[in-house]
Amino acid sequence: MIVLATPRFDRAIKKILPAEKRALDAAVKVLTADPAQGVMKKGDLSGVQVYKFRFQKRQMLLAYSVSLDHTQFVLIGYGVHENFYRDLKR
Repeated sequence: MIVLATPRFDRAIKKILPAEKRALDAAVKVLTADPAQGVMKKGDLSGVQVYKFRFQKRQMLLAYSVSLDHTQFVLIGYGVHENFYRDLKR
């Protein structure tokens, strides 16, 4: 499976600490093994799945999409819940 990242995702992870990066890498490994772990969104965000995990008592959200033939895994967004979906719609 090919893992790709959008520029929005790259900007979000540029600012995080190494410990948070390790937690994010672990979440990505879980998702590439089983992409159905996330919740499929509806409406404006149809086609996007969101996986929630905890890092230091904070709930982090990771938005991604998977191609129909399961060959490409695209990381779309990452961050805390506050304004996450609003920013993801842009």
